[in-house]
Amino acid sequence: MRPVIGVTCFMRDTVYGNWHRHAAILPSAYVSSIDRVGGTPLIIPPAGDMTKILDSIDGLVVSGGPDLCPDNYGEEPGSMTVEFYPDQDNTEMALIREALSRDMPFLGVCRGMQLLSVMHGGRLHQHLDTTPGHEGHGGFDGVETEHEVTVSDGSLLASLMGPSITVNSTHHQGVADAGGLEVTAIAEHDGLIEAVERPDRSFCLGVQWHPERARHDVLYSALVEAARG
Repeated sequence: MRPVIGVTCFMRDTVYGNWHRHAAILPSAYVSSIDRVGGTPLIIPPAGDMTKILDSIDGLVVSGGPDLCPDNYGEEPGSMTVEFYPDQDNTEMALIREALSRDMPFLGVCRGMQLLSVMHGGRLHQHLDTTPGHEGHGGFDGVETEHEVTVSDGSLLASLMGPSITVNSTHHQGVADAGGLEVTAIAEHDGLIEAVERPDRSFCLGVQWHPERARHDVLYSALVEAARG
């Protein structure tokens, strides 16, 4: 049996052909990656309380997307934090909370890692280019760059990808404090947190980059294998 992997999406005004519609959307790379490694992807929209859907899936991916509402970590929006969606935050936090309570295999990608960190008492840098020490960290707003990350020995991530990884960078916010999570990778050039884990769970990993764009299929493969039980 192919494990069913839920992956969150977002709702935006979208244009396709001559149609302008408000749509639930997700980059297809998530779907392709999960399918390629033997999982069956199931897209989960931010439509209120979606926790019931966890009864029908075997693993959960919280995808990348917009900024988190700074209320989630006790701050006011900065000048560059202009697009956030509290309803989406609430749907995804409820999914993460319930998934972790079940010890369901979990992968947080970019925004997903940031949300996981905030839920464990962490906070974010709201704009890296104005954060001392992280100016010019990487690409964002349609620009993608690459850099190296250093991975902690003995971590889940190290067991999957080794001590050093070349990753993509397409974000303007970052994790300043991972709260109760274990930090398991940092950017070589500026020390920004790039991966977090919960060792008390069978598979709980958050990464700041987009493995589905980098063809880091090993992360999705490990999630699918963990979901097989």
